[in-house]
Amino acid sequence: MRKVELRPPLTTLWAGRDPFAAAAELARSAPAGALARDIEGRRTLRFEIDHRGYYLKAQNGVSWGRIAEEWLHLRRPILGASNEWQAIERCHALGIPTMTAVGYGECGASPARRQSFLVTEAIEPAEDLDVVTRTWREHPPATRDKRALLLQVADIARRLHQGGINHRDFYLCHFLLRLAPDGASTRPQLALIDLHRAQIRRCTPRRWRDKDLSALYFSALDIGLTQRDKLRFLKAYFDRPLRDILQQEARLLQALEREAARLKRRFERKFAHRPALQR
Repeated sequence: MRKVELRPPLTTLWAGRDPFAAAAELARSAPAGALARDIEGRRTLRFEIDHRGYYLKAQNGVSWGRIAEEWLHLRRPILGASNEWQAIERCHALGIPTMTAVGYGECGASPARRQSFLVTEAIEPAEDLDVVTRTWREHPPATRDKRALLLQVADIARRLHQGGINHRDFYLCHFLLRLAPDGASTRPQLALIDLHRAQIRRCTPRRWRDKDLSALYFSALDIGLTQRDKLRFLKAYFDRPLRDILQQEARLLQALEREAARLKRRFERKFAHRPALQR
């Protein structure tokens, strides 16, 4: 099994080369400062082409133990880069702002030894929403800016789920806020990232939709959202009159509160040994 798709500038940069060898060379030779992530056989690093930033995700197989664990939990294991490539393409088709992919490849019949890579344009300059919102409780943002961000997150979530995608890591840190150069005042623009584990179907099952919403709510528990902010999100997400939402989705709203609280307790237990807890 061998799949490769390249777009400019990789069609020129890697012309006449084996794409897998080129990706592997990038991954091996990356300086320490360029490495963004190195976990479970998957390396993510930043590099430049003609002074423009790109990210490479390179993966060398998935252990049989991890594959068995995913199936035991009734989840299809993610074996390579094609899943994120397809999720990015679906997001673009749905009008969801996200990364731009310029190349991917997969080769190898054995899932445990499969090589894959994905190259995306860097979204720069930008800052993730988890960082942006950490000071909101103590230093509330302008109402106009908070409302604009809230409605954009709701719009992305609605388009995602209506389009048959669930993210599986739907936290504030996976929304990038594009920063205007030189402090210029512009309308906030968000982009959804890290679609590696996304699931793509014709219709998003309610269970997986609710998991995404719970994760998002958990990640926003401590940023100082008001009840009015939450209601505004619900109205934009469901795109229905608020009275209907509160009546028809009452069980969901109660479940979101319970699940977000459970996630917070688990998170605090996991990081209890650290001197200062960060979201």
